[in-house]
Amino acid sequence: MEKKNYTYLLLCGDGSYYCGWTNDMKKRLKAHNDGSGSKYTRTRRPVRLVYLEESPTKNEAMSREWHIKRLSRKQKEALVASYQKTKEIESEREAND
Repeated sequence: MEKKNYTYLLLCGDGSYYCGWTNDMKKRLKAHNDGSGSKYTRTRRPVRLVYLEESPTKNEAMSREWHIKRLSRKQKEALVASYQKTKEIESEREAND
């Protein structure tokens, strides 16, 4: 079975964003909230997943992380808003099916 690769954005307890990549999102999110995910998020808990993007390869996920980290806060907020809107539409479709 092939592992999936994800690029993600977390909203930290202090209102900042943290971007990373992983091949096990559930485990990684738990690690961030347990204080063992990264030095940055350790002091900014709790964290909440606000953006998730799947990539076919590790290199693509890492490249996407690099690009997202270079976005301004305003651009990250727009990315999150677009993602959240898409998730809302998907939820509505599932509820209506």
